Amino acid sequence: MRRLLVATGMLLATAALYAAPPGEVNWRAQAAAQMPLLGHRNWILIVDSAYPLQGSSGVQTIETGEPMLAVAHFILGAIDESIHLRPDIFMDAELPFVADEDAPDASAYRRQVSDLLHGRQVVSEPHDKLIEEVGEAGNTFHVLVLKTNSTIPYSSIFIRLNCKYWSDDAEQRLRARMAAGKAGDQ
Repeated sequence: MRRLLVATGMLLATAALYAAPPGEVNWRAQAAAQMPLLGHRNWILIVDSAYPLQGSSGVQTIETGEPMLAVAHFILGAIDESIHLRPDIFMDAELPFVADEDAPDASAYRRQVSDLLHGRQVVSEPHDKLIEEVGEAGNTFHVLVLKTNSTIPYSSIFIRLNCKYWSDDAEQRLRARMAAGKAGDQ
């Protein structure tokens, strides 16, 4: 009887996995499960459909089958709700120069992503430089790449995770105290 129950449970679990709609490999559950494990120096990338599959050992790629902004909205919400993470956001420096005649809806995407990221600092860097940084980070740290169904080139959102409860200013003060040989609160 016990074997029958185990076999039935495994069959149902397998059926549930394969019955998921295309792109719904439950990337949300996978990303949410990883959030508590991620910390500063990890990356989360929300990328267009042509983003390359990277070979660095720490880079994990998941196909979402969803629009770029829906995935970005979910991930930024999860980061904002965490007690330990804050995002350092990077985007391709090429995006402002992508014309609608070459990539329909590029202008609309720029407006929408600007609205989504309003109030957040965004750093623009050349695409190749960002891919190189992510590849290097993936040799030591975990990188989660969420592929979307976006077909606008240079539209990816690169998020380097940072520590929410420890600011960059606090880190600089710490390093200055260490260089001066002064322990905290002296």
